[in-house]
Amino acid sequence: MEGKQIIAVTNRNLCTRPFLQVMEELAQKELKTIVLREKDLPEKEYEKLAGRCLEICQKTGADLTIHNFISTARNLGVKKIHLPYSVFLKEADTLGDFDSVSTSIHKPEEVLHAQELGADFVFAGHIFETDCKKGLAPRGLGFLKKVLENARIPVYGIGGIHENNYQQVLDAGAAGICMMSEFMK
Repeated sequence: MEGKQIIAVTNRNLCTRPFLQVMEELAQKELKTIVLREKDLPEKEYEKLAGRCLEICQKTGADLTIHNFISTARNLGVKKIHLPYSVFLKEADTLGDFDSVSTSIHKPEEVLHAQELGADFVFAGHIFETDCKKGLAPRGLGFLKKVLENARIPVYGIGGIHENNYQQVLDAGAAGICMMSEFMK
């Protein structure tokens, strides 16, 4: 699999090693981007961590994408933002200063709205069973195929994707995959 088909999504709470060490390793890989997802952090703490991660990424030329916090991205000069769908809907018309804007979708029709509002690509999921969505049934490859029927922008599968099942997501037509736990070990 080509590295540019892979988006790493972080969750430092899954790390078995120091998180910044994991970031250094991710920054060495040829990935499309690293999404700093750390959903449990308040913005001030998130921005501090994002600053450290940005320094790591700048050393290797790796791409960093800020998750959710638009003002943090602007404060740090990061030109890539990934937003939860509800935030994206509210803020879509204010994001013209970003080079890359993406969002997460959970219904096939949401890709239509996301592309109309200017999203560059979307994450669609969760495709497979995952601990991140414990107890919530996966949407499956059928869902992904329905999203792809309406998509004019790249779609990346997310949720429970690992080395033993990623090819199914690509075979369904996704532009690539998002992986979290595979990288955090």
